[in-house]
Amino acid sequence: MGVYLSTPKTDKLSEDGENDKIKFGLSSMQGWRATMEDAHSALLDLDNETAFFGVFDGHGGRVVAKFCAKYLHSQVLRSEAYSSGDLGTAVHRAFFRMDEMMRGQRGWRELSALGDKMNKFGGMIEGLIWSPRGSDSKNGDDDWALEEGPHSDFDGPTCGSTACVALVRNNQLVVANAGDSRCVISRGGQAYNLSRDHKPELVAERERILKAGGFIRMGRINGSLNLSRAIGDMEFKQNKFLSPEKQIVTSNPDINVVELCDDDDFLVVACDGIWDCMSSQQLVDFIHEHIHTESSLSAVCERVLDRCLAPSTIGGDGCDNMTMILVQFKNRGSEKKKADLAEQSGKSEQESEVQ
Repeated sequence: MGVYLSTPKTDKLSEDGENDKIKFGLSSMQGWRATMEDAHSALLDLDNETAFFGVFDGHGGRVVAKFCAKYLHSQVLRSEAYSSGDLGTAVHRAFFRMDEMMRGQRGWRELSALGDKMNKFGGMIEGLIWSPRGSDSKNGDDDWALEEGPHSDFDGPTCGSTACVALVRNNQLVVANAGDSRCVISRGGQAYNLSRDHKPELVAERERILKAGGFIRMGRINGSLNLSRAIGDMEFKQNKFLSPEKQIVTSNPDINVVELCDDDDFLVVACDGIWDCMSSQQLVDFIHEHIHTESSLSAVCERVLDRCLAPSTIGGDGCDNMTMILVQFKNRGSEKKKADLAEQSGKSEQESEVQ
């Protein structure tokens, strides 16, 4: 079947939701790729005051992305750090926890349950995309007990996934990222990257890769992987003398804690299928152009996906799977300005009537 299809799959999985503080829209599309390896999470109610959004871009298979979409947020919720209010530490630990959970008999069984087709090269199961919805996805009571079985020595999947997540609690925004998906905020119309794309050519990444015994060829780790941090990819995490954060590929996320302000318009979390085609500022400008004319935030995301889709596979860019989550802050940014103008207009009309 090859890497690309003869014609792109442009059907989109889209969703919208809102509460009294934020509203979101998302959309994902397979595009030219032969399989859909993206997954996502969008939960307005991780708890009563916290929302969780995540994009997971799989490579070499889709099951790790699906696993993260199903379980990463629940591990954040279970953390003692989360209970004490330390969201950054909670999400940092949850990234490493994904690799731990995918090992052994239990890991094999859970990955198998997420798919329907055996990949004989990766030893993994693949299937349809999955994304959690609301309270039925939290899995808060599962302590992930060890199981004995024929796959007790399973080292984990050889496929992997990026993970870029954002937690919003009151005025606090916590972003965690491993890989080359990206989180961007629009502050007064200006794009600010809240995550860093983890590529092998970055100095700190290159040093870790080489110290762990890996090499970089043509911008790829050991000639195969073109990003330097990911969940899964266990073949690059086999040095038993090194801690998880020092392996050739690590799931160690960068954590960015941001205090939201009145100038903040919206937040975008998206995979590299978007960023390969638009810069952060170009995307922010595009959203501002369409956010007040489209019927929903998911419709804005769909316009972005259509804008990024390549007319053919000749160039490469615009041919990847695409997933984008758009989170708009209520009572902030342009939404606050609109409300203030409406209030001022109402007062002016009342004053005119009195006179």
